[in-house]
Amino acid sequence: MRVAAIQTTAGPERERNLDAAVPLVEEAARAGAELVVLPEYFSVAGSPDVLRRCAEPLNGPTCTWASHQARRWNIRVVAGTFPERPEESSEASIGHDPSGRRLFNTNCLIGPTGKLEAVYRKIHLFDVELDGFTICESATIAPGQELCIAPLTPPSEPTDCAPPILGLSICYDVRFPELYRILTLLGATVVAVPSAFTAATGPAHWELLLRARAVENQVFVIGAGQVGDLPPGMPSCHGHSMIVDPWGTIVAERLDPTPGVVVADLDADQQRRIRSDLPVLAHRRPAAYRWPDDGAR
Repeated sequence: MRVAAIQTTAGPERERNLDAAVPLVEEAARAGAELVVLPEYFSVAGSPDVLRRCAEPLNGPTCTWASHQARRWNIRVVAGTFPERPEESSEASIGHDPSGRRLFNTNCLIGPTGKLEAVYRKIHLFDVELDGFTICESATIAPGQELCIAPLTPPSEPTDCAPPILGLSICYDVRFPELYRILTLLGATVVAVPSAFTAATGPAHWELLLRARAVENQVFVIGAGQVGDLPPGMPSCHGHSMIVDPWGTIVAERLDPTPGVVVADLDADQQRRIRSDLPVLAHRRPAAYRWPDDGAR
């Protein structure tokens, strides 16, 4: 299967961001990509006020745009993330903003027919202070509660081979290896990591974390990042979008700090060989693992 990671520099205007992403999706599709992954907040980026103002439901403009792109090119699209306005009844949306409601940072998988195939809401929220710049994602965003995998069944005639299975994650999640191990045990063979990874942490951590998640779980990892200066309220982003194989080798990367596309073929036979020759997953000893009591700590 051929996949692509798209790198963007988003602003606060959704229509302009979506228009800018169209030729990048086209480039990926014309290169033969069957799965295209866009970055975190690719359709709208900015301060908490911007995110609240531009929040949308699942059937809003971002997923509608992604659905059109998927149908047009007969591909799957991981629609980066967008600020999702939760349903009125959602208990998870109760939070710290003056209205008493938070948004979700939401990632959707759209199939070749334009149908919504999977939804993942970011679980780990980025509350940090870096170089004097404070980020409190949880003030605006409510954490998701469920992990998500989805089979990537070919849009053409079915084959005897099992389809790849995609695990969904978002940016800061990549620092929590337990999430990726569980996705793998649920069957994931490929993991998407749409991100707006900061320029402060990216040089030391981005490549390291993506390759670590790939090696320890023997999965393909697709890291699609924002790059450069984003609007006020968001930090500058590292970029360096890449695709990593289950051996930890970077098979495609964009070193140029500008919007663009990286494309790579995922070799399922290679993955099966790695898992057979170095059977890390089979060597697990779940009976010996004991989670510490976080409350007691």
